[in-house]
Amino acid sequence: MKNKTGIATAIALGALSLTMASPAFAGKANDARKAIAAAQAKIETAHTLGAGRALPAESAQADEALKLAQNDFKHGEKDKAIEEATHAEALASTAIGLMQQDKDAALAAARDQQATTAAVAQDQIAQAQQQAADANARAQQAAQSAAEARNAAQLAAATPPAQVETTVTTQQATSAPRKTTHKVVRRKVSRPATSSTSGKVTTTTTVSTGTN
Repeated sequence: MKNKTGIATAIALGALSLTMASPAFAGKANDARKAIAAAQAKIETAHTLGAGRALPAESAQADEALKLAQNDFKHGEKDKAIEEATHAEALASTAIGLMQQDKDAALAAARDQQATTAAVAQDQIAQAQQQAADANARAQQAAQSAAEARNAAQLAAATPPAQVETTVTTQQATSAPRKTTHKVVRRKVSRPATSSTSGKVTTTTTVSTGTN
């Protein structure tokens, strides 16, 4: 009788313990399912954003962690499944953050390039406008010069030619009297010496030349 009572008591206690443990077990399972679902959603978002191409290593690690979490859950290892799912979600979040940084950097670079292109375009427009203004100024100056030339030509055509009086003065030169020049030519004549007289006899001839 006592044995039957003990067995019944043990069965009752076992049933009570199972009843008390079931909510905790069910709570762990739900937590694992939620963790796995959150990790899967985050990984799918990362793949949609292009993590497989941009960050293949991080994407592969997140996929592997999710598979481990799902496998742990199937084998009843709820705590380990929650841990692996949380790790997979963190890897996917990191990949998304890195891609967002790359996207922001690309957008900033595109904005800078656009601003630079716009500034260059503005400079080119300003230069073109200045060149057009210079060309207009030169055209106006040329038109003004042409008008002045036409006015000068018309004025010259309307003005009669001026009378030019020429006076020719002829001056005759008077002949000055010429000066008569007397040229003296001296010739030396040598004669043989005599016994009584010795010396030189000089004969002087005067030639007069001149014009009347």
